[in-house]
Amino acid sequence: MDNDEEIGEVTFPERDGLYVINHTYVDDRYRGQGIASELVRRAVEEIESRGGKFKATCSYAMLWLARNRGCEITSPLSCEI
Repeated sequence: MDNDEEIGEVTFPERDGLYVINHTYVDDRYRGQGIASELVRRAVEEIESRGGKFKATCSYAMLWLARNRGCEITSPLSCEI
């Protein structure tokens, strides 16, 4: 948040212990500053702290996981670890 204004978000709903990182957004004014990367990193850390497993359907999160966590993209629409 910047002066109580939301500048980005990541969503990762859970079902039966599987979290799906399905959306990452950063306001245009803040893009290119590493905010989306930080959001995904923190989401992954939070999921792991809960003992959950995760996959991504968000294209940004899929690429982040492939680059940073060795995730193999198993289809055009999903990435699982």
